[in-house]
Amino acid sequence: MNLRGNLQVLLRYMLHYEKVVTHPNYSWVVFLHGAGGSIQTWKYQKEDFQRYFNLLLIDLRDHGKSKNIHPSFEAYDFSVISADIKAVLDAEKIEKAHFVTLSFGSVLLQDFSIRYPQAIGQAVVSGGIFKGNLAIKSFVNLARFMNHWLGYENMYSLFSYLLMPRKRNQVARRIYQMQARKLSQKEYLKWVGLYREFFSLLKKFYHQVLPFSLLVVMGEDDHVFVQGARSFVKQRNNVKLIELEKAGHICNIEQHEDFNRTAINFLLQPA
Repeated sequence: MNLRGNLQVLLRYMLHYEKVVTHPNYSWVVFLHGAGGSIQTWKYQKEDFQRYFNLLLIDLRDHGKSKNIHPSFEAYDFSVISADIKAVLDAEKIEKAHFVTLSFGSVLLQDFSIRYPQAIGQAVVSGGIFKGNLAIKSFVNLARFMNHWLGYENMYSLFSYLLMPRKRNQVARRIYQMQARKLSQKEYLKWVGLYREFFSLLKKFYHQVLPFSLLVVMGEDDHVFVQGARSFVKQRNNVKLIELEKAGHICNIEQHEDFNRTAINFLLQPA
């Protein structure tokens, strides 16, 4: 096998990611998108953040260009996803980084921080999911039920409207719907299988002492998740909550200028 062939085989064992090195002495920021997203989730963050940090933007397994990753699994658990992320950091010899996440990416960060706490500097969570309250349990159970009746694309479109129903959510909703089309029905069902650990992970993270500082950024219109975020923040001194006006669940897109300024200022502060 030639060099190109060897490289293609090697890449099948690694998530696709983009790396931006601004300065060798700058801190690293790792970006984790939500379910159905991709690196394109961060199109409004990349330019601003790279002025101050080195960036690592990751396509999670099955998402974006991270297709046919080996080893493959019939079903996923959170250990698989966290190991994928850690493998990228190890490949780039990044021992510690700040993290910026969106939506379900906040849950992946929770698991990753429990397994690899030494790898996290500070973190910013956008549209975070923290508590298995009635609204979230109803949302997850409805998603499981609808799997039997709707194809993935139709169901994802429906739930994007439930999460982001307002007219001013239209741009974010369209971007996420376009990204989600790259996920197949089989791939999607593997990710749905994470619900088996989902609520126990939320509960475990909710009650643990955080070894890092955390900024939670929510849209004031995020009617499904904002109450859980408020409750979570009240429990801790090293967690700060910012609610952006005229923004819904994907507030890093809808109010990207405010999000970028707030997140960058937080990450530039000493831990």
